[in-house]
Amino acid sequence: MSKSLATDQIMDHPKPIHKLNRWRLRFGERWVLLLIGDFLMAVAALLFGLYFWAVGQEIPDFVEFLKVRPQDWVFLLPFAWPLLLLELYDTHRAANRRNTIRGVLTAALLGIVLYAVIYFTSEPKSLPRRGVAGFVIFASILTLLWRLFYIRVFTAPRFMHNAVLVGAGSTGQALLQVFNQFSPPPFNLVGLVDDDASKIGHEIEGFNVIGGSECLMDLITDHAVTDVLVAISGKMEDHMFHALLDAQEQGVMITRMPVAYEELLGRVPVHHLEADWILRSFVNETRVGGFYDLLKRLLDILGGLVGVVILVAISPLISLAVYLDIGKPIVFSQYRAGKGGQPYRIIKFRTMVTRENQENDLQLAKEDDERTTKLGRLMRKTRLDEWPQFINVLKGEMSLVGPRPEQFNLMTQYQQQIPFYRGRLLVKPGITGWAQVNFGYPTTMEGMTRKLEYDLYYIKHRNIWLDLVILLRTIGTVIGFRGQ
Repeated sequence: MSKSLATDQIMDHPKPIHKLNRWRLRFGERWVLLLIGDFLMAVAALLFGLYFWAVGQEIPDFVEFLKVRPQDWVFLLPFAWPLLLLELYDTHRAANRRNTIRGVLTAALLGIVLYAVIYFTSEPKSLPRRGVAGFVIFASILTLLWRLFYIRVFTAPRFMHNAVLVGAGSTGQALLQVFNQFSPPPFNLVGLVDDDASKIGHEIEGFNVIGGSECLMDLITDHAVTDVLVAISGKMEDHMFHALLDAQEQGVMITRMPVAYEELLGRVPVHHLEADWILRSFVNETRVGGFYDLLKRLLDILGGLVGVVILVAISPLISLAVYLDIGKPIVFSQYRAGKGGQPYRIIKFRTMVTRENQENDLQLAKEDDERTTKLGRLMRKTRLDEWPQFINVLKGEMSLVGPRPEQFNLMTQYQQQIPFYRGRLLVKPGITGWAQVNFGYPTTMEGMTRKLEYDLYYIKHRNIWLDLVILLRTIGTVIGFRGQ
C-alpha cells in the first residue's frame, strides 16, 4: 500500500495552514527545544545531586550546606552536560529511541571518565565524589525521560510538517531515497507533483505522483501542506513556476532539493547539482569575514600549541612502542595537497608494516587494513597517529578543522570521476573534519563521493561554532575509541 495520500482522501474539515503550523517545529527550532530541555534537566539534576551530597554531610540545613560546601565550579555542571550530549543534537538521531538511550548512556560514561581523570590527578580529597556522581546519575535519568517524552510527543504526526515533492525525475527520486532512510520520517510526505503526464498515477519509491501543477494548491489546502520541496533539475515550465509562487504567497515554505538534502543529511548532493552551483555556493554564500579567519587562526595556534606540548610528552613512549612493534622509521611523511592545491609534507606516527612510507603509494588505507599492526589499530582508534600534525597546524599548512588532506595522485583520479571534487581545496586541510565525525574512512569511490559531500557541506557552512562542534565530537570519538 502506498505511503502517500491519494487526491480523493480529502480532510473532512480543512483548517487554515497558519493555525496548523503553530506547534509544528522546524529543524532549527527542534534543536533549540532539545537544548533548553536538556539544560533544565541538568539544573534539576544539580539540585538533586547537591541534596544527595548534603545528606551524607554533617551540615543538616541544606541552604547552609550550599553556602559552605560546594565549590563554585560545581554550579557550572549544567552547562557542561549539553556538551556531552552533542551527538544527540542531530534532530534525526534525537528522534530515534535506540540512538537516544545509547547517546545518554555514552554521555554519562564519558562524563564519569573525564571526571575520574581529573579527580585522580588532583590533590587527595580536594574534589567531591558524591555530589558529582549524584549529578551524573540524576542528569542521565531526567534527560532520558525528557528525551523519550520528546520522541513520544514532538515526533507524532500532529507535530510534523506536511510536505509535497515537486519533481518525480532522478533528482526527486534521490530525495525520496534519502527520506526513506529515516525512522521516524522527518515530515509527512503527502505525495508527488509532476507535469510529465507519463508519471502521473505511478508510484515512485512508495509515493504516488498525484498530478501536475494544476493540483498543487488543492493539495496544499486539502492536506494543510506547510512545505513544498522542489526537485526539478531541468527547465521549469511557466505554469509550475506560477503554482509555486501561489503556494509561497499562502505562507508555504518552498525548499530546493539541494537545501533539503543538506538539512536532512548534513552533506551536499554532488550528483544532483547544477553546473553553476559551485560558483553560487562557494563564491557568493561562503565569503567568510576576516573576523572568522582571525578567530580560526587564533584557535589553530592555541590548539596547535597545546597539541605540540602533549606531543612532546607522549612522543618518547609512542616512539618506543612503534619501534618495538614495527621498527624504523617511527614517523611517516608524505606530500599532500593543501589549500589551493599547494603541496606540503604531512607527518604521522607509522601504523603500518609496509608501503606506508612510499611517496607514491596509491593504495587507500582501509578500515581494518591488513597492513595495520595491532598497535597501529589502537593508535588509529584513538587518533594518536595524527598527533604530529599539530606541527603542520602551527606552521599554517593545516587547520584543526577542515577536509582531510589527500594524496596528489589520488586527487587527480578523484577529480576525473567525482563532480566538484576540487572544491575541497578552497580551505586548509584539517586534523579532523565534518566528514570524519560523520562518516569515517572511505574505501570505495562511492565512499569518497559521500566524504566529499560532507566536506563541501562544511566549506559552505563553516563558522566558529561548527568548528567547535566538530572538535568536541572528535574528542568524543577519541575517548570512545571510534576512530578508524
